[in-house]
Amino acid sequence: MTHDHDLVLRPTPAQTEAALNPPPGRNGGDLVVETLAGLGATTVFGLPGQHALGMFDALRRSDLRYIGLRVENNAGFAADAYGRITGEAAPLLLSTGPGALTSLAALQEAAAASAPVLAISSQVPTAGLGGGRHGYLHELPDQAASFRGVVKSVHTVRTQSQIPSAIEAAWKSALTAPHGPVWVEIPQDVLLAPTAIPVVTGGDAFPEELPPRPELTAVAADLLSKAARPAIIAGGGVVRADASGKLKQLAERVQAPVVTTPGGKGAFPWTHPLSLQSWIEDRYTTDFLEDADVLLVVGSGLGELSSNYHTFKPRGRVIQIEADLGKLESNHPALGIHADARLALQALLETVPERQDPGAAERVREVLAKVAGRIASQELTLEQDVLASVRRALPADSPSFWDMTILAYWAWSAFDAKGPNHMHSAQGAGGLGYAFPAALGAAAADPTRPVLAVSGDGGALYSIAELATARQYGLNVTWLIVDDGGYGILREYMTDAFGEATATELTRPDYVALAESFGVPGVRTTPESLEQDLAKHLASPGPSVVLLPAVLRMFAPTHLG
Repeated sequence: MTHDHDLVLRPTPAQTEAALNPPPGRNGGDLVVETLAGLGATTVFGLPGQHALGMFDALRRSDLRYIGLRVENNAGFAADAYGRITGEAAPLLLSTGPGALTSLAALQEAAAASAPVLAISSQVPTAGLGGGRHGYLHELPDQAASFRGVVKSVHTVRTQSQIPSAIEAAWKSALTAPHGPVWVEIPQDVLLAPTAIPVVTGGDAFPEELPPRPELTAVAADLLSKAARPAIIAGGGVVRADASGKLKQLAERVQAPVVTTPGGKGAFPWTHPLSLQSWIEDRYTTDFLEDADVLLVVGSGLGELSSNYHTFKPRGRVIQIEADLGKLESNHPALGIHADARLALQALLETVPERQDPGAAERVREVLAKVAGRIASQELTLEQDVLASVRRALPADSPSFWDMTILAYWAWSAFDAKGPNHMHSAQGAGGLGYAFPAALGAAAADPTRPVLAVSGDGGALYSIAELATARQYGLNVTWLIVDDGGYGILREYMTDAFGEATATELTRPDYVALAESFGVPGVRTTPESLEQDLAKHLASPGPSVVLLPAVLRMFAPTHLG
């Protein structure tokens, strides 16, 4: 009798010939790039460094496209966006020590946002592994320890034969729900040594699935079918799982209003009669969700931003579908279902009966009218007009990437993403400098659509060097920089808390002249001409900069009272 696990794929004659007679001149770095290509990678990001030169030399013998950025953290942001847009694990090639450590903030954002990034770093020579102090350049007692609290999994290679399996395991880890960044490190001597190992011709690129437990979805379906006032919070897990279509079906079947978190932007149609949009930082929305007798939370851990800064106190029964086991019931008791959002929503669709509720849409309209009234009372016309101008100028199918800046905080609540996986921000980890390098990664993933990046003047300085990258590769990104003379949101926070701000004012360059010095077109605009200028540059191929000098204000918070 033959069992499935007894079956072995036999090599073709061509594969046998290639294995017996591998081409000369290969090293350990070739095993890296061959494994990546075998898993389906087509593009890699990164920066070269002395210990990593074996990998970078191997790139010229491969068909992989290389996008080189100027700072490792920015290369990580670019890989993050590439992973979000394509759903593939984005390879990030780095060197040992300072180069590797400079990527940590980007990897934290990828972890918080569940973006699949496959970081591959060099290491000191094999003799230096294990904590001995040999004085190698870039040596750390335990480089991997710096990454264990950030990434999903860490894989240390010690011999060339381990390279294909380690990278394949890391690839699958990055793409297993919840997606996230992973770390592989390979010693310099292993990368540089000639190799007689056959050319890597393939790999198992299919991650493990994470289906829900059927007894739990049965209870969830029963709760939803009997609910009088159901509601749904949709988080980034819906977007990562490509589950927005199933979310819409379920919401319509049970007539449940849906609000999206900042990470879940676009997971539910903005103008749908059941859409509470993404005004989750609002007391009227919070009150509505607290009143739900059954609240379905899909792909969110109900963290700080998604719970109106932990003021949300649900009174009804909570059902939480979450792929990240650590986030399950981490903030509120719930019927916790550890599962990929798409598979769990499909299971509910197979069992939940249709529910009639003619008043649901009217309740949604009432909440949105209250929110609009609250904002209208605060004399924030400039901010609303600027955001509306951006929305009109940006093509509906174009992705946008937002830094931690006041206009982005508005966008979390008030911007229509026009679809899932279209709006991305650094709200996961909250670091500066995300927008522009991430937009470059998205443009590399899909050059057919213009991409928008939005930064403040402070955040822009974190990634200004990447104007050279944008120019070198002709990446189709328009960068809107809102210049308010400093760290605007921190200025506002400090003024509110202490009466005056400290350390928030910045000397900054002439951004238009600086862009032009890189060979990138730039224009200084006004709120009145923003839409026209932005639309013009988005319609022109290649990179560009639009500078908007303006002091924007935030709407009043509702979580402090």
